[in-house]
Amino acid sequence: MDYETWADDQETATVTVDEHDLEVAYYDDGDGEPVLFCHGIPTSSYLWRDVAPPLSDDYRVIAPDMVGYGNSAMHDGFDRSIRAQEAMIDGLVDELGLESITFVGHDLGGGVGLRYAAHNPDAVERLALSNAVCYDSWPIEAIIDLGLPSTIAEMSVDDARELLEDIFRDTRYDEPEEAFVDGMLAPWDSEEAVISLSRNAIGTNTSHTTEIDPSEITARTLLLWGAEDEFQPVEYAERLEDDIADAELVGLDEASHWVMADRPDAYAERLREFLDVD
Repeated sequence: MDYETWADDQETATVTVDEHDLEVAYYDDGDGEPVLFCHGIPTSSYLWRDVAPPLSDDYRVIAPDMVGYGNSAMHDGFDRSIRAQEAMIDGLVDELGLESITFVGHDLGGGVGLRYAAHNPDAVERLALSNAVCYDSWPIEAIIDLGLPSTIAEMSVDDARELLEDIFRDTRYDEPEEAFVDGMLAPWDSEEAVISLSRNAIGTNTSHTTEIDPSEITARTLLLWGAEDEFQPVEYAERLEDDIADAELVGLDEASHWVMADRPDAYAERLREFLDVD
């Protein structure tokens, strides 16, 4: 599926975060138990294009663009931190009338999942985390630099897209397919989007993962990790496995930070096994 098709299939809802009414774009397909997928920075829900749609035969698949990303609100003047994204998820779950979910999160989306599961144990039955930010594993230097207003002030839209393209190409385990690169770049196509990218980057706040206690998470948890990741090394997944009572670590070889893109078949197979166990 290309990005244009994915975007055309999205729906929208208005969610209140810190007294701001923000539009959230989300992919929603299928029936059955809801499985909510949450991406990280600097991606969008399109990250899950190879993994989420096939599950819709048996599950209700929901994949929002975090606020400040994708086709969700990008205007200036609201918080994009993990704490704020958790509030967005809480509002979207309420808007959709969901009582409980399986939460699947990657990168910052994994950090959102950690917070949401810790704060809402009755709402998260299962938690799957992939190369997630946790403890003090983040932010990385490149993201910190993007968050500086002085950096963005000197950066054109083309400059920003070139920087992101280098990240998406250089940090994949193998040469990425063009649909992946094009889809990841698609939302970052305007001055508003570049400013939003900077605000997203400055919103990376280590305190938002160090303030929670993973041992308070009661959800059955799968740590489905790209074993070759330099951004969020598998050692952090090992810490989570020790701290979360019902957690299993599965490392996928020949996969980097973008594990669901590097090994989509293996990722989807292992995730489905996790979901299908009562």
